[in-house]
Amino acid sequence: MARRRGSARRRRRGGSGFLYKLLSVFLICGCLVAAITLFFRVDTVVITGEKRYTEAEIRQASGVEDGDNLFLLNKYQVIRNIAEALPYIEIENTRIQRKLPDTLLIQVQECGDPLAWTQDGTVWLMSPAGKIVEQTDTAAGYPTVDGCELLSPSVGTQIAVDTAYETRRESLLELLAVLDETGDLAKVDAIHLGEASYISMDYMDRFTVKMPYQADFSYKLRVLELAINSDKIQDNMTGTFDMRQEDGQVIFDQDTRK
Repeated sequence: MARRRGSARRRRRGGSGFLYKLLSVFLICGCLVAAITLFFRVDTVVITGEKRYTEAEIRQASGVEDGDNLFLLNKYQVIRNIAEALPYIEIENTRIQRKLPDTLLIQVQECGDPLAWTQDGTVWLMSPAGKIVEQTDTAAGYPTVDGCELLSPSVGTQIAVDTAYETRRESLLELLAVLDETGDLAKVDAIHLGEASYISMDYMDRFTVKMPYQADFSYKLRVLELAINSDKIQDNMTGTFDMRQEDGQVIFDQDTRK
């Protein structure tokens, strides 16, 4: 009988110890939450990487206010706020960091030089990543894209086309990604999507370049660069580079018109 009473007392002491530990954990957590809530508030916002937009514009678009809690801020929502309000900023390459005790670091990256897509009298400027960044009334000064119709274009959205032309859209974006990465986008005068079997571009104000859709554009452009810089292509030559051959052969048809 005494042994049973002793066991019961030990169980009660064990239960009380567990409750004490649990309450201690809750108390510590509550103190941490209170500390985070009371301290670590935004006092300074440092913005870097801006070109087209001012710091004030980016700060306003972010939605971050002085006194906001540094830890409770949703970084991803802040990035979305900025990209939606300021279309030239790339959401994928914008970064936010917290610097204790009171500083928020916002590093933005703006898209490369846009291309112009004219439709129904309206000019839509498109980033190399396919985001419509601006609506304007002139394509002057921009490389152009044609041969395919956009579906419901609007600023801040990705370009969309009819499903029958999806391969052309994908190839366009793949080509632009390579051109943007290599720094050769500035050499492009126009890109044409009107042909069913190949994409073509006007290049360096001297050449037409034809490539099949869904090609390895990184490889094709390296070959093109080698061809242009070879001894066979003189500085005064114009013409067409046909790069549609499966064996990788490049055919240059010189324009002999005066």
